[in-house]
Amino acid sequence: MESVGKFYRSKEGSEAIVCRLCQHYCTLKPGAAGICGVNVNEDGRLKNLVYGHPAALHVDPIEKKPLYHVLPGSHALSLGTVGCNFRCPFCQNWQISQADDIDTSRTVMPDDVVALAKVNRCKTIAFTYNEPTIFWPYARDIAIAAQAENIRSVFVTNGLESDEVIDDMAGLIMAANVDLKSFNAAYYKKTLKGNLEGVLHSIKRMKAKGIWVEVTTLVIEGLNDSDAELRQMADFLAREVGSDTPWHLSAFHPDYQMLDTSPTSLATLQRARGIAHDAGLAFVYLGNVAIDHNTICPACHRKVIMREGYHTDTKYLEAGGKCAYCHTRLSGIWR
Repeated sequence: MESVGKFYRSKEGSEAIVCRLCQHYCTLKPGAAGICGVNVNEDGRLKNLVYGHPAALHVDPIEKKPLYHVLPGSHALSLGTVGCNFRCPFCQNWQISQADDIDTSRTVMPDDVVALAKVNRCKTIAFTYNEPTIFWPYARDIAIAAQAENIRSVFVTNGLESDEVIDDMAGLIMAANVDLKSFNAAYYKKTLKGNLEGVLHSIKRMKAKGIWVEVTTLVIEGLNDSDAELRQMADFLAREVGSDTPWHLSAFHPDYQMLDTSPTSLATLQRARGIAHDAGLAFVYLGNVAIDHNTICPACHRKVIMREGYHTDTKYLEAGGKCAYCHTRLSGIWR
């Protein structure tokens, strides 16, 4: 299938093309690759080199994405390739995201991916581990094949999709967890090689297109954990995305190029959670720490979904996502 036609355009007056998969909109001369390393100009057409060649393929709990308000207790067939359009120095999947050596000896076509999902009784296919917008032609064809088998698809993303990709995701991608790594535009540009305004735009556009959105922030002490910056992020989510947007505040652990940076303390995460609640966010979760991750009803304040590790108990969640105690409907995708 490899549907890439509408995700590039010819550059007038030259043999170059413009890739339209992400907001970098890389101009590719013949034979050249974009910042992601996996999309190239081959004879005046965009070729996605990782199409059919996943670098990681595993069955995960949906909560591991993390998506807490999407089919809780279910499993996702999780797929990623090599390559990324960011350069995060703290990346936990840097072995594949910052690599460009594609293993072409292993080919898993879209129908094969869906068959694996069916065999493993996965309700969803998750495009994750590296940045999925850079392999959208592959993910798109998988999502279409999955939809025909009543299997839905989700994204775990840095949020730098092009508008063209987000518009195309509508109706194919049920939910997305978007990383909001900071609220500092200079840090995004200089260190991450991304764009803060572009990420904020994507979060709002996904929500407007009917994609369920959850947001994750990796909290790094001394980098993005000031009260002021946390408050800016919380205010943006509460006011411009919705107070029912789940925000996952995850602890940093030393990795990749930040091995000398201290792990995030539980106290820092708890302080961040307090700021989020003060901003009006109803669902705030702490990640990468050994505490419970329960979903609390915003009306009666009782535990509706209990989580211990990756064991999820939904006995107090009624049909339609309602609290079993007060029958308030919780926002999310529950079936």
